[in-house]
Amino acid sequence: MKTKKAFILLNGLKPKVFPDLSKYDFSCAIDGAYNHFKENNIVPDLVTGDFDSINKVPKDVEVINTPDQNFTDFEKALQIIKDKGFTSIDIYGGSGKEHDHFLGNLSTALLWINDVRITFFDDFGTYFFINNECILENVLNKTISLVPFPEAHSVKTKGLKYPLNDESLIFGMRVGTRNKAIENTVKVSLAIGDLLIYISNK
Repeated sequence: MKTKKAFILLNGLKPKVFPDLSKYDFSCAIDGAYNHFKENNIVPDLVTGDFDSINKVPKDVEVINTPDQNFTDFEKALQIIKDKGFTSIDIYGGSGKEHDHFLGNLSTALLWINDVRITFFDDFGTYFFINNECILENVLNKTISLVPFPEAHSVKTKGLKYPLNDESLIFGMRVGTRNKAIENTVKVSLAIGDLLIYISNK
């Protein structure tokens, strides 16, 4: 059965080309990201957030105001979308602009790693967290980076120019940035910890 997939646009650096929403079952604008929907004459299924950066709250779509400052708008949106039955979510606008927001978005994604499948996209690449193993398809010649958060142990790779064979990556000591895929399919696994995988667009 096909997995239902949701789309979230955060209020970071907007993609140069608005993504094709036809491949998604649900779309959500978080706070000021709705302005970008409006500029492109696209109507999301949901607008949510504390509305501190939105030009005008729409009246023709579902709107959920989430003023609780104990959680970020991103965290609150993930809970709403998970409650709607989605476990695979693509995120745009998660990076760029103020870097504390970007780091906060990564922290949120790591917090939710066992609840939903979160994948970030921007104009430069794709990135997501794993805590066991994954297979990357159609990545020949692309840059692949492996960044531990904060540690990843017994890391193994297949299909990279500089392979890892049961090795440890520790933030502040050793990370696996700027590797290169020498095969179209790359396998990455780890036994303990969390790993951010970054794949360049080209």
